[in-house]
Amino acid sequence: MLKFRSLLLGRLRLPRLLPVLALLLMAGGAMFARPGNPTEPMRTRHFTFEYSTTVHPAPQGAQELNLWLPMPHSDTWQDIDQLEITSPYPYEILPAQHGNRVLHLKLLSPPAADFTVTMRFSAVRREHRNPLQASLPAQARNPVPPADADLARWLAPDHLVPLDGQIRQWAQEVVSKAHATTPLAKAQAIYNHVVSTVKYDKTGQGWGQGDIYYACDARRGNCTDFHAVFIGYCRAVGIPARFSIGFPLPAQRGAGEIKGYHCWAEFYTPETGWVPIDASEAAKDPARRNYFFGAHDENRVEFTRGRDLTLAPSQQGQPLNYFIYPYAEVDGRPFTALEKQFRYADVSPVASPTR
Repeated sequence: MLKFRSLLLGRLRLPRLLPVLALLLMAGGAMFARPGNPTEPMRTRHFTFEYSTTVHPAPQGAQELNLWLPMPHSDTWQDIDQLEITSPYPYEILPAQHGNRVLHLKLLSPPAADFTVTMRFSAVRREHRNPLQASLPAQARNPVPPADADLARWLAPDHLVPLDGQIRQWAQEVVSKAHATTPLAKAQAIYNHVVSTVKYDKTGQGWGQGDIYYACDARRGNCTDFHAVFIGYCRAVGIPARFSIGFPLPAQRGAGEIKGYHCWAEFYTPETGWVPIDASEAAKDPARRNYFFGAHDENRVEFTRGRDLTLAPSQQGQPLNYFIYPYAEVDGRPFTALEKQFRYADVSPVASPTR
C-alpha cells in the first residue's frame, strides 16, 4: 500500500492528483484498504468436512423419534459436492425456509441403543467481497443482482430481535450521531458502533442467544450477539439485513476438530446489493475492521440462513432460534441426548495466505 502510494505521487503532478485523492476520500478507502479492490484476486479454500451426530436411547416407552440435521448448500460463494450420508436408518433431504435444506430421520419405536448419523462433503469456499459500489464512480460498478425474494422477511423482527420503539430509538441515535443519510452510510455507522462498543466475551450467562437486549445491556457476547445488534439496528432504520450460520475454519491450513459454530450477516441496498459483514471477527481483530465491512473471508462454510426457523417436516416445538446443531424430538418434545462432532481437512494443504 505504501509503495503504491509513493509511486502514484511520484508520477502525477498535483493538479492531476486531486481527482484521484477526491475519489479515494469519497470512497472512504474502499478501493484500496477495503475488499472492493478489483485488482486483488478472490481467495478460495478447498476442504472436506464431516458432521457427526450420535443419538442416545430415548426414554423407555417412547413412540416416535424425529431427528433433523442442517445441510450445507451451494451458492455464489461456496460449492458443495461429494455429499455422503452414513445412517443405519432411512432418511430424507428436504427443502426448507430461505433456501435452506434439512436432513430428516423418523423412527417409530426408537431403538434402545445409540446410533450415529454422519454427513461428509467436499467444499470450495470463495472469499465474499462486495466493492461497496455506491462509493465507486458509475463506470466502475458491476450490475447489482436481483433482490432476495425474502427481502420483506429481512426487514421484519425476530423473536429475540424485536423492532420496538426502544430499538428504533437507539438505532436512530447511532446513525444521527454519524450524520449518516444514505443506507450505506447508515450501515457503516451501525457496524462501527457495534464493533466499538461490544466486546467478544463468552463468560457468565446470557451470551450466545442473539438477544439484542442482552447484548445492548451487557455490551459483550459472541458472534450471535454482535450480529443481533447489527441486524436489529439495520432493520430498525429500514435496511434489510439477514443472518447466516455455519462453521469457522482456522486460517492455518491443515486438519482438525471444530468446537463450535460461527455466524455472520449481510445487509442490502439497491446500489450495492448484499454486502457481507462480520462484526465479531472485526472486534476480535481490530486490524481487519475495514476488511470485515464488505467481506467474508474464505475460512468458513455456511449451513443455514435466518432465525426463528421452522424445519421440514415441521417440528412440534417452537421455531428454532437458529439451526446449526442437530435437533431432535421424542413424542413431540425436544430431546437433547445428542452428541456432535465436526471435523475438517484441507485438500492439498498449503501455507495460509498473508493479508
